[in-house]
Amino acid sequence: MRYLKRLTKVYKNSPKINYDEDSKFIIMSDVHRGDGGWADSFSKNQNTFFAALTYYFNENYTYIELGDGDELWENRNINDIINAHSDAFWVLKKFHEKKRLHMIYGNHDIVKKYPFYVEKNLFQYFNQRDNEYCDLLRDIKIHEGLILQNKKNHNEIMLLHGHQVDFLNSDIWRVARFLVRYFWKPLENFCLHDVTRTAKNYKKKNDVAMKLSRWASKENKIMVAGHTHRPMFPKPGKPPYFNDGSCVHPRCITGIEISGGEITLIKWAIKSNSEKMLKVEREILAGPNKINDYFEKAR
Repeated sequence: MRYLKRLTKVYKNSPKINYDEDSKFIIMSDVHRGDGGWADSFSKNQNTFFAALTYYFNENYTYIELGDGDELWENRNINDIINAHSDAFWVLKKFHEKKRLHMIYGNHDIVKKYPFYVEKNLFQYFNQRDNEYCDLLRDIKIHEGLILQNKKNHNEIMLLHGHQVDFLNSDIWRVARFLVRYFWKPLENFCLHDVTRTAKNYKKKNDVAMKLSRWASKENKIMVAGHTHRPMFPKPGKPPYFNDGSCVHPRCITGIEISGGEITLIKWAIKSNSEKMLKVEREILAGPNKINDYFEKAR
């Protein structure tokens, strides 16, 4: 099938990152950082995201963003996004300076696949306060896919956004972007849903999940993707397709942790305690499960 060949092509072109029991990764996607306006779905979770990434930075995790980090269909100018969410980019810069940042592009930030765009817009940014250009993610490389390979047994975890199996958001993404930018974005102000978004279409969600699961089972590799905004965490013995969810849920952000040879689905949310104080808390949704169990059950 065509989509299986497309996924295999992404796999073959993806750089490999070696990991072992001491490696620690936090994987998130579909952040959809916007310009801070009424259509910015990320704004409500920006404090939660900042708190979570600060925690992971201090705990020596590597942050992997699986696409749709920035909402570049609704917004033309990424500088507006950087200035609106300068705290988030400040943390991303800290990860990058420590060589603990990896980025994958999705459909809503697919322009990041062009090196000239990345060099022009992410290597540095214009600091409005100081009226000068400052370094941001200098020399960052953004990929379509990444592979986490175990140093000892060479088992592999395939990372990609997932839009590759979604015709509207891959083959004719320019048409979809046009509809979002000039048609659906204005209509969202009147509570009409954007039909180009897989996250709001349950049939498309299931179709994407089925195709990604099929590839993972066929190739005997764990796959971690985003795109659908629906967290997925299978049991060992089931098709090893995981989904990290998104950072635009109404009341939380979700992600996948890999640490100590285990994989865990987590969420971060703002909660209140008995003293009426608000705080950002981490909660385990599923796992932790041994990564090797997924390969042993498949054999």
